[in-house]
Parts: sequence; C-alpha cells; structure tokens
Amino acid sequence: MSAPVSALHGSTVIKATPTTIRRTADFHPTIWGDHFLKSTSESMDAVEVVTEQQEVQKMKEEVKRMFAVAACNPSETLELIDTIQRLGLDYHFEDEISEKLRDNEKISLDKYNGDLHIVSLWFRLLRQEGYNVASGIFEKFTNEQGKFNNALASDAQGMLSLYEASHLMVHGEPMLEEALAFTTTHLQSSTTSSRLRPFLAAQAKHALNQPIRKGLPRVEARRFISVYEENPSHNEVLLNFAKLDFNVLQKMHQKELSDITRWWKDLDVASNLPFARDRLVESYFWIVGVYFEPQYALARRILVKVFVMLSFIDDIYDVHGTIEELQLFTDAVHSWNINCLDPLPEYMKYCYRELLKLYEEIEELLKKEGRGSYRVHYAKEAMKMQVQGYFEEAKWFHENYVPTMEEYWQVRVMFSGYYVLTLTSFLGMGDVATEEAFECASKYPKIISAACVVCRLMDDITGHEIERERGHVATSVECYVKQYEVSEKEAYVVLNKKVDDAWKDINEECLVPLDVPMPLLMRLVNFTRVMHILYKDGYNYTNAAGITKNLIQSIFVDPIPL
Repeated sequence: MSAPVSALHGSTVIKATPTTIRRTADFHPTIWGDHFLKSTSESMDAVEVVTEQQEVQKMKEEVKRMFAVAACNPSETLELIDTIQRLGLDYHFEDEISEKLRDNEKISLDKYNGDLHIVSLWFRLLRQEGYNVASGIFEKFTNEQGKFNNALASDAQGMLSLYEASHLMVHGEPMLEEALAFTTTHLQSSTTSSRLRPFLAAQAKHALNQPIRKGLPRVEARRFISVYEENPSHNEVLLNFAKLDFNVLQKMHQKELSDITRWWKDLDVASNLPFARDRLVESYFWIVGVYFEPQYALARRILVKVFVMLSFIDDIYDVHGTIEELQLFTDAVHSWNINCLDPLPEYMKYCYRELLKLYEEIEELLKKEGRGSYRVHYAKEAMKMQVQGYFEEAKWFHENYVPTMEEYWQVRVMFSGYYVLTLTSFLGMGDVATEEAFECASKYPKIISAACVVCRLMDDITGHEIERERGHVATSVECYVKQYEVSEKEAYVVLNKKVDDAWKDINEECLVPLDVPMPLLMRLVNFTRVMHILYKDGYNYTNAAGITKNLIQSIFVDPIPL
C-alpha cells in the first residue's frame, strides 16, 4: 500500500500510462471581479483619517474610565468585559482586560451563589483567558442526582450564559456536557415562544446556531452591534465606539484587499491555471478570520498569499495533474530549487516559479523586520510535507484505493492544510513567534492535530457527496462506511463526535500552563472557527455564492451607519 506521508518522497515507482486523462471540477467563477481594486480609504483625505484617529483615542480613554468606575464591583466588571469583547473592541484593551480578569479569578463567588448568569460569565471569561477554573462551581445549581434544577429554566439570561460557558468544556467534564444538553433544550423551547424580551430572544436564537466560542470576532461583532443597539440599557459610548471602530477596520481591510487584488491580477491566474479556483476574496476573508487586528497587517499579507498558493496546488493535485506530473512536482518542491523547472509541464512551471518567488519575497519582508531566517525554514518544510500529503492522496485516487481510517488519519487529516497554514501564520507575528514556538508547532502538538481534525472532518461531512460526484479520493465518510460496514448516517454521528472531541482538545490546550504563548494559540482557535463558520451548513469556500458572499458583504463592503 501507499507509503505514509512521513516516508521519503519519490520512493514510489510511477508507471506511465499512454492516455492523459484530466478531471474537471467546474468551479464557478469569482463573484467579486475587480470590486476591491479601489478601496474606500483611498478616497479619504488626511484630515478625515486624523479626525477618525482622534475620535478613536478619545473613546478609548472614556472606556478606560469605565473600567476604573467598575473596579469595585466584580459583576459590573465582568459585564463590561463581555460587552467590550462582543462589540469587537477588546483588542484595544488587552492589558486592562487581563488585569481585571486576574483580579476576578481570586474573588469569592459566594455572594453570587444564586446568580447563574454571573457565575457562568465568570467561568467563561476566565476560561477564555486561559485560567483553568473548575467546572465544579456549577454543582450548586444541580440536584441530588447531578441534574440541573428545572427551576433555572425561567432564568433566560442565566441559561444563555451557562450555554455559552459550556462550550469551553474540556475532556472529563460531565457537568458541562449536562449543562450543554440542558440549556440547549430549554433555550430551543423558549425561542419558539414569546416569553423572552426581544433582545434576549435574538441572542438565544443566534447562540443556538453560533456559540461565542466558535464564532469569528469580526462577524460576531458586526451582528452584535446591531442587536446591542436594540437593547434599551445599552451604553451609548460603547455602541458609538464599536460602530466607528468597525468602519475604521473595514477601511483598513479594504485597502489590503485592494493591494492583494493587484498582486492577483499580475499573476494572471486565469491564463496560467484556468482549472483552479478563483477565490481570492474568500481567501482574504479566511485570513481576516485568523487575525483582523492592525498589528498583524504583515502577517495577513504573508498568509493570504500562501493560502492562495496552497489553493492552486490543491487544485493541481485534486483536479488537473496526471500522476506522472504530480510525481515530478512533488520532487521539485522537495528539492526547492529553480533548476528543477525543466521536466515540469508549462502550467506546473508557472506554479512552481511563483511558489519559490513568494517565499523569497517573504524572506525579504522578514529580513527588513529583523526577523530570523529560521521562520521561513519551518514554513518551507511544512509546505514540503503538505505537498507530500497531497501526493499520497493522488496515488489513492489513481489506484482507486479506499484507505483505512488509520491511513486516512495519517495523511488526509493530519495534512488537511492547517499544519502548513499554522506555521505560516506565525511568520509575521513579531517577537511573540520565537524559535521555540516554531519548534513546538513543527512537532504537531495536540492543538494543531485537533484543528486539523475539525478542518478535514467538517469538509468531508458537508462536501463528500459533491466530491464523490466529481470524482475525488474517498473521504472519511466513505472510509468509515467501508471499514466498519455502517450507514453514512452512522458515520456522520461518529465523525461529528470526533469534531466535538477536537474542540475539547483545543479548549484544553488553551489553559495554563501553555506550551506556546496565547497570541499564537489564538491563531489555531481562529483557524478552527473559520472552518466551523464556512462548513457547518455547506461547502462554502468552493461554493462561495451563498453564505460566504453575505459574510464578505457585511465585513468588507457595507459600513455601519453612524
């Protein structure tokens, strides 16, 4: 059988076939065209920019005063932090939030014993920050059988907060498993009645579809700003700050999209790789999901280009290349030398040249930043491993082989793309991305493995029928069905359970003590969130005309009226 991905490349003898048969995926064309070539920020004059910056600074100072006022009231502080985070403003106040949560970790919850909302909020905010607070604090809300008291169902705010808190569970927390089932049942019931106030009803309905832990900060901020405005008790300063800040960031992202679109047009992909997906804007959305903050502009610039290049290579292996050509391309990537061009067909020469050129560009960018060359070395090695994984998949397809789940796990899950993208995401992240962090990430820690599980299995569950129709290597659904002789429905249950378990692994790896700093771990969390958003209800990267279009419209196109 095929050698595992860790085997030496080029070890398999490929026999030539007399007929060249190429598949076609019939990807739909881009729906954005040149829409982002010119950004809104380019039409702003210097006075407008300075005025916005001054207004942001003024509002930041007002919010800092709110922290000072709330300091003597733990519950008020927790509410303030939660609102700031959900409005998407927390990146302005990382130090203040960390300090306040550090103080709140030490408080006694005795006076809040009966307040399910505050206890749940305390638990969720601290877990999000990395504190390993015990889920046993919820015992006070259960009966002698360990079940949550039914009387809690009348406390809608408390139920919603407990529901959100339960998504921070790790392995071995049956109380939180029970909390999730309990709150889900009662929230579903309450949202179909008229018992809840409109603000709470909107929150509960959305949470059931999209819990905070699995939501993308920009997407959730855009939605919450609208909902928060309808809350009669909203804070006008926070609301106005959130609107202004969202629009400022949107202009920044529009400018970056404009720059990346120019790069894309220079590539002339339509002529050189006509079979490949044109998903530039969707790729940028994915990367903004990983990090949206201004300080990560360089990191986004690097990662989006590698993401696009990886999408090209994926389509070469999945759709267009013959097995003989793929062997040549795999060997060339392992050699990483421009002298390997000659044996490649023209379309592969183009892709290979652009791949090498891109990494040279990245190396120059990092050199200007004074960053060590070790960063690009780790990223290149990860790319080589990813390409080898693609080649193993291609051999399975051409041999018409359905791998066992163990074989599938070793290749398609572990090299779903998130390994190379994670290491690449660290490249432009400044001093926090130390050589020790790269070394740790390169050894495939549990959090990367878990992110890969979510990535691969969610892709398979939502897309396996499409892949089967267009002629693709077997997905985990087919592999599980064949190996265990079960129905597809039964396979879905097992694979979805693996996705849930992977989220527990991610939560666990984000608790202190940490192997790598939290800013780096959050890239893994956000990568996983993007996958959840785009694949929970469909195949929304490849088929980008539905939910993905709406998300991009709301984040990059439509400003929030002030």
